[in-house]
Amino acid sequence: MENIKKKICSYVPVAEDDLNFLLQFYKKMEIRKGHFLVKPEERIAHFYYMEKGCVCYYKKDETRTKVMEFFTEGSFFTDLYAYIEEIPSGAYLEATEDSLVYAISKTDVLKAFDRSHGLERFGRLSMQDGFMRLFRRNNQLKNLSHQERYLRLLQKRPHLFQRVPQYLIASYLGLTPVGLSKIRKRVVEQ
Repeated sequence: MENIKKKICSYVPVAEDDLNFLLQFYKKMEIRKGHFLVKPEERIAHFYYMEKGCVCYYKKDETRTKVMEFFTEGSFFTDLYAYIEEIPSGAYLEATEDSLVYAISKTDVLKAFDRSHGLERFGRLSMQDGFMRLFRRNNQLKNLSHQERYLRLLQKRPHLFQRVPQYLIASYLGLTPVGLSKIRKRVVEQ
C-alpha cells in the first residue's frame, strides 16, 4: 500500500488520515497470467492499481486483436470510458504475467472524494493523465511512421519487449507480427 500512497502524493499532497481512509477500501487481488480482470459486456465497477505485473487492455473482433495499452507497475487503470459512462465494457483487461493488483470500487472512491478535497483533486488529475495518455497514443498512431512508433516504444518502455508476446506489441504499434519483425531487422541493420 505504500506505493499507492506515494503515487497519489506524486499528484497532490493529501493528509495522512485521508490517505488511510482511502486505502482501507483497496482489496488485494492476485491475477494469474492469462486471467481476466474485465471481459466485454461486464460492468466496470473498479479502478485498479498495478503493484506488480502487467495487464493488457485490448479489444477483439472476428479477425484481430487491437491492443490499446499495457499497464505495468505504478499504474492506475481501468476501462476508463466504461467506468466513467457506467456502461458495460467493450474490452478485455487480461494479465500477461502473474500480477498483484489492488482494486477499489467506484462507490468507495466517491466516498473518499466526498471526504477529502485533496483526494478529489488527485482523482481529477489522474483521470486527466489517463485521457492524455489516450490522446498521445492516438496522435502517435496517426502521425508517426511504424518505425518511429517502434523506436519510441523501445526508448520509453523497453521492458515490455521482454514481458509481453511480440504479437501483442505488434498490435499495440498498429503492425502485423511480420511487419514488426521487418522493422526490428531494419533497425538492427542501421
